Amino acid sequence: MPESRFTAACVQMRSGRDPAANRDAAVAGVREAASRGAAYVQTPEMTSLVERSRERLFAHVTAEEQDQTLAALRETARQTGTVVQIGSIAVRSGDKIANRAYLIGADGAILASYDKLHLFDVDLPSGERWRESATYSGGACAVLAETPWATLGLTICYDIRFPALYRALAEAGADVLTAPACFTRQTGEAHWHVLQRARAIETGAFVISAAQGGLHEDGRETYGHSLIVDPWGRVLADAGGAEPGIILAEIDLAQVAESRARIPSLQHGRPFTIERVSSQAQAAHQAAQQATE
Repeated sequence: MPESRFTAACVQMRSGRDPAANRDAAVAGVREAASRGAAYVQTPEMTSLVERSRERLFAHVTAEEQDQTLAALRETARQTGTVVQIGSIAVRSGDKIANRAYLIGADGAILASYDKLHLFDVDLPSGERWRESATYSGGACAVLAETPWATLGLTICYDIRFPALYRALAEAGADVLTAPACFTRQTGEAHWHVLQRARAIETGAFVISAAQGGLHEDGRETYGHSLIVDPWGRVLADAGGAEPGIILAEIDLAQVAESRARIPSLQHGRPFTIERVSSQAQAAHQAAQQATE
């Protein structure tokens, strides 16, 4: 039988334009978390490189089998005996790039990978303009992955705004949902905590989300506040700002069953259709009612 408790950790980072420096920071963070008792360690979205210039991004990105961050973290997982989730790295995918997460076993083997489904194309009031679809190829498949303790639902950053994805993962058996991110400071201040807590409450699952934080070399500013949230929506650990660091929390999977028993909404979903009623139809209905009065 799988164990029902384990210690989870998030490595908050401020990845820059040097993949080697980012790799070393991620390795150091995983090692520190493991030394503090973590059995599962998660790094943020874009662990290996945060770069808004398409040309510079393509100059650094390689195929999966050549990626040095992936190789280094596989070896780190093996040496420390921890399960490591790389929030994501950029890897070549045809003429575009995949924003891909990896779950690595304690033996260094790749257990699962996931390509970010939802791409962030938006114009912010601050003047920032993001068009991930111009560079990245979106995924097409949601992913569940088994660990010695729990079934993880893998997601990335902007996915957190699509609750149907998380409900589907929970209904399929996820105990823990993961949403590592590179959230902008502006949207993070407005929505980060409430979205993370909402996904936990809606599904009765733990949500673990390592984040990028601070002012990056490419000029973007990210929100930080890596979070671990329990199935009742309580924040167990918060990195507290934008500085790099480690947070840890004990994950007790018995709380998943307890929360879902108290609010069994996953069992109560029903199929439905949507009926659109036009203003003309409303007026006709009201006229018919008045005629019979």
